[in-house]
Amino acid sequence: MTAYYRPIPRTDHARPEAALTLAGGWTWFDTVEVLYRDAPARLMPAADLPPDARERLTAPRAPIAGLGFEAPHLMGILNVTPDSFSDGGENYDRQFAITHAATMQAQGASIIDVGGESTRPGAKEVAIDEEIRRTAPVIKAIREASAVPISIDTRKAPVARAAHEAGANLINDVAGFTFDPALAPFAAEAGLPVCVMHAQGTPDIMQVDPRYDNVALDIYDYLEDRIKALEAAGIPRAQIITDPGIGFGKTLDHNLTLLQNLALFHSLGCPILLGASRKRFIGTLGGTEEARHRAPGSIAVALAGVAQGVQLLRIHDVRETAEALRLWQAATLGQAS
Repeated sequence: MTAYYRPIPRTDHARPEAALTLAGGWTWFDTVEVLYRDAPARLMPAADLPPDARERLTAPRAPIAGLGFEAPHLMGILNVTPDSFSDGGENYDRQFAITHAATMQAQGASIIDVGGESTRPGAKEVAIDEEIRRTAPVIKAIREASAVPISIDTRKAPVARAAHEAGANLINDVAGFTFDPALAPFAAEAGLPVCVMHAQGTPDIMQVDPRYDNVALDIYDYLEDRIKALEAAGIPRAQIITDPGIGFGKTLDHNLTLLQNLALFHSLGCPILLGASRKRFIGTLGGTEEARHRAPGSIAVALAGVAQGVQLLRIHDVRETAEALRLWQAATLGQAS
C-alpha cells in the first residue's frame, strides 16, 4: 500500500526542538499526515518519517534560474495575447507589455512569465509562428533592459527555442511536457530549468466535467511520473518546479481540496508554484465577476499557499501581493524587510 506524506506546516515562533524545517524555507513541521488510497489517513510524528521521505521534505531546494527558495518569490504574469481572461488583452500591445514588465519588477516580481497563447477555458491553439511573433520580441526587449529571470509559458519546442534565444531562462509548460515531445529534450539540450504543471485535458475542453478518483493523490502521482520522465530526458530533479494546476481541469471543490493539501507536493522534492491568481473560483467564492477585480481574493489564496511553504506565486497583482506578503512575513515570522 503506497503511503503519501503531507507535512503539516507551521510558522509559530514557539517551535519545538524536534521540529523539522520544510524544504529549507520559512515553515516547520513536527507532524505529518500519512495518506493512502485505500485506507484512512493517520497522523504520525515527523521524527518517524522514512529517511527518503524526510530527505525530500527537508532538503533545501537548489536555486533555479537564479532564484533561491529560502523565501517566497513572485512571478509576474505577462500575457501577450489579445484574449487573456484576466486583463482583456491589454498586454497584446508590445510597448505596453514591455513597460508593464518593468513595472512588475519595480513592484517586487522576482521573475516574469511571458505567454503568447491563452490557456483560459475554451481557448483554441495558437499557430507556432504567431506565438513566437508575440513572445520573442517582448522577451528580447525585457532582457536588453534587465537581468530579471524570464520564463516562457509555452507547450511548444519552437516557441521555447525562440524565447531562449531572446533571453528566457526557464520553460513553464501547462501541459506538463506532454503536448510536444520535442520540448523536454530541448530543455535538456539547452540546460534550461522547467516548471511542470498538471492539467486534465487541453484548454478547449479541460473544464468539461473533470473527474478524479482522489484529486490530490492523482495529481501527485501525475507530477511524480512527469518528473521521472523529465529526469530520463536529462533534466535534473533539482531544476524542476512543480505546479498542481489550480483551475486547469478542476471544479471548485477540486481546487479547494488542492489548496488544503498543497504541502503534500513538497514530498516531490521540488519547489512548488501556485498559480491561482484571478481564477474563476476566486470570483465565485468572493462574489467578483470581473477578473481584474479579484486581487483581494487572489492575495488571500496566495498567502494561504505561502503558509504551506509554497515558494513561487504566479500572480497578476504584483504591487498588492508584495505589500500583503511583507505584512504577512512581519506579522507571522517577525521579518521586517
